[in-house]
Amino acid sequence: MLFEPEINELTMEELPSFVSHLECSYTGKTYPADQLHGLSEAGKPLLVRYDLDALGKAVSKQDLLMRLPEIWRYREFLPFRKSKSIIRLGEVMTPLLPANKLQKEIGCGEILIKDEGRLPTGSFKARGLAVAVAMAKELGVKRIAMPTNGNAGAALAAYCSKADIESFVFCPQDTPQVNVQEIAYQGAKTFLANGYINDCGKVVGDGKDIMGWFDFSTLKEPYRIEGKKTMGLELAEQLNWEVPDVILYPTGGGTGLIGMWKAFDELEAIGWIGPKRPRMVAVQSEGCAPIVRAFDRGDRHAEPWQDANTIAPGIRVPAAVGDFLILDAVRESDGFAAAVSDEKILQAQSECAKKEGILLCPEGAAALATLKQEVTTGRIKPTEKVVLFNCATGLKYEMSSLHRLINLSEKIDYNAISRF
Repeated sequence: MLFEPEINELTMEELPSFVSHLECSYTGKTYPADQLHGLSEAGKPLLVRYDLDALGKAVSKQDLLMRLPEIWRYREFLPFRKSKSIIRLGEVMTPLLPANKLQKEIGCGEILIKDEGRLPTGSFKARGLAVAVAMAKELGVKRIAMPTNGNAGAALAAYCSKADIESFVFCPQDTPQVNVQEIAYQGAKTFLANGYINDCGKVVGDGKDIMGWFDFSTLKEPYRIEGKKTMGLELAEQLNWEVPDVILYPTGGGTGLIGMWKAFDELEAIGWIGPKRPRMVAVQSEGCAPIVRAFDRGDRHAEPWQDANTIAPGIRVPAAVGDFLILDAVRESDGFAAAVSDEKILQAQSECAKKEGILLCPEGAAALATLKQEVTTGRIKPTEKVVLFNCATGLKYEMSSLHRLINLSEKIDYNAISRF
């Protein structure tokens, strides 16, 4: 099946759009749609708002069944107005994989792994960047810059190359080499810096006027949330318009957690789901856990984490501009924030590969490690249905391997092979 526009639906120049305005997530102040925006005047993320009454009348669940299995099937829930803005690299619906062996071993309810590694550039960053770059293209942006721990930069590079937009990507010096190579090879001007992602973000912010680029830092433009929102829309559709009891989400900048929470609200507003919400669990590493610390203290904002260090680069974010949105969603859902050690992350990653045949990235493994930990503590009940997000393909990360060499010039010792 080719991922091309449906002839009767997406070849028209203008698409029906239900965007009404943008809104400051902190003050509620409104901003006009169809204009280029960064943060609000209060320095907080802007959220896209829709005429949900009109949206609900324009599309039905049955309509989706006639569309391609990709994120653009939810186009009424997305902000672009022109069909030519859509940038396709194969944004497929990702599978929900049951983990039956782990479920039995952990002694919990059903475990479903949402495997986002099937998306372009091998991670869930493709969802957000596909929509954000599409909107940048629609609004006339010609140059974009971004700080990244790896996967977001790879997605930005790919979509900007497809859209003929110049891209600049700044990575911490210890970003996984595969990510750095991927970013550069797909066309972004790539730089390594001796600092954290927030230090790279300062380089981007300070260079806006000098370089004339648009700042694509996490949540500093309104549309990456809308792309990540498709995780919630897709998950609800895959579960026959129900939601799980618990969602375990690896949380760095938290765009996906915020986006899913927004998606569930919009789905209820148009009558596609009921009032039930999943308990949202923000997963972090013990070496970088600003959201966990703020949750435990009862704070609405998270203080920057000093000396952040973890083997899971995607959740090594010392400070998140949308911290209050993450914490609000976690608390409103009766969820929580939890951190696990790198040792537990590696153990979970190995167990899932060997027992379920599913190769998790370190961040996805952190979600599994958190599930194991919190079933033991009782914060996740043994009857609850759980969805955990595997953010990216595990193929991008180093893997330890136990193997032996054989010498083909000698007789093969099959007894030794059987004992291995």
